Amino acid sequence: MDTIAVATPETKIRTEISRIFALQKDNQQKVAGSTARDRINKLDRLHEAVLNYRTEIQQALYNDFRKHPSEVDLIEIYKVTSDIKHTKAHLSRWMKPHTVATPLSQLGTKSYIHYEPKGVVLIISPWNFPINLTFGPLVSAIAAGNCVMIKPSEHTPHASAIMKKIIGELFQEQEVALMEGDAEISTELLKLPFHHIYFTGSPEVGKVVMKAAAENLTSVTLELGGKSPTIVDETANLKIAAQRLAVSKWLNNGQVCIAPDHVFVHQSVADAFLARLKETTNQYYGEDASQSESYNRIVNNRHFKRIEGYLHDALAKGANVAYGGKTDSSKNYFGPTIMTNVSEDADLWTKEIFGPILPFIVYSDLQEVIDKINAKEKPLALYIYSTNKQHVNRIITNTRAGATVINHGGIHFFNNNLPFGGSNNSGIGKGNGFYGFEAFSNARAIVKQWAPLSALDKLLPPYNVQKQKLIDLTIKWF
Repeated sequence: MDTIAVATPETKIRTEISRIFALQKDNQQKVAGSTARDRINKLDRLHEAVLNYRTEIQQALYNDFRKHPSEVDLIEIYKVTSDIKHTKAHLSRWMKPHTVATPLSQLGTKSYIHYEPKGVVLIISPWNFPINLTFGPLVSAIAAGNCVMIKPSEHTPHASAIMKKIIGELFQEQEVALMEGDAEISTELLKLPFHHIYFTGSPEVGKVVMKAAAENLTSVTLELGGKSPTIVDETANLKIAAQRLAVSKWLNNGQVCIAPDHVFVHQSVADAFLARLKETTNQYYGEDASQSESYNRIVNNRHFKRIEGYLHDALAKGANVAYGGKTDSSKNYFGPTIMTNVSEDADLWTKEIFGPILPFIVYSDLQEVIDKINAKEKPLALYIYSTNKQHVNRIITNTRAGATVINHGGIHFFNNNLPFGGSNNSGIGKGNGFYGFEAFSNARAIVKQWAPLSALDKLLPPYNVQKQKLIDLTIKWF
């Protein structure tokens, strides 16, 4: 009797992923040939859909981790609509040939850069800002003329569902497709020979993505994280610094890749600044943030326990809770928490926190702070609160970071004219605006010989004394 093969769930997943990838591979040349107007029309539809589904997006993110609708508007909706408007305004120019200078040795030629689509690309997006960090790269991928497969995080299922609905209504699957599911989906996707992978997440998973991409020589953009430091020196405006540090740290319950991870405060202003920071936090969220509608929750209990473990580890190693420390595991609630005397072998000091705990470190010598920053991996962002230009220049010159913001926190992400990304452990490659378009494009060098004769023709074999003299002149003067 013949055995009837039954397709397992794993086989079905693998088959579906391969089917869509094949469709997009066959369709890539058609999409690549689209005009600026064609691509702008797609962005117009995405813009309209995001606004039409605004209420549903707000509800989805509230369901996923109690994100306030206003915060959804500011961080999720606005960023996407801003990206679309900026891209539409500049896309025609980005797509045109970028003329470059011609060296004297190549007189008679014209050279330019042609930005062509990479082909079929993969976007793997995170859970902390699921709409923003999915649709933002998608805008760039569409602008560059690619077919796109998207894998959002399984940790925010409501956000993934609404994005799946939007993508399904706007695009055919041979152009853009979104795959819901757990890490198994990502594993299967990473086996495929994509032409580019845009990943946003932790450095640990970034290494897995990069290793998988290497098997197919796939280019990558890795938007990672790390431990972004903040420095508050003795010249800082303490009121402004407290306001901006508090919001950039407690926003989204600290689950932000560019959130301040820890703060160095000069000893002469440490007590005053700590008092300001406590006062400001109370103003934003009340003395009990669990009662505030503006304060988010940790995305799930696994991440709650991770952050709670950091808290207990720090306390066991001698740290003190200077503010907050209140938690509720049943609701994934973790209140704003400031800790002092954190040991340098504590998890809070050695691991990315990605939560609402702020180690508060008092310093006396700026060089000590610079040395501590340089002893760690390059951060995604470095924040400086100071009115002393010499201090600011000294810090920037003697440290490395993906970005630096002076007297504010995190706002560089919203400037579409700036590249966004890290360095090494905090990221590889850049996104945002033109830099996102460039990430999803191949910069193709084009040289056109327009003159009938070329100076290089005079240097062709057979070589002789006269030609050697011309070669010597070329080396010396050109």
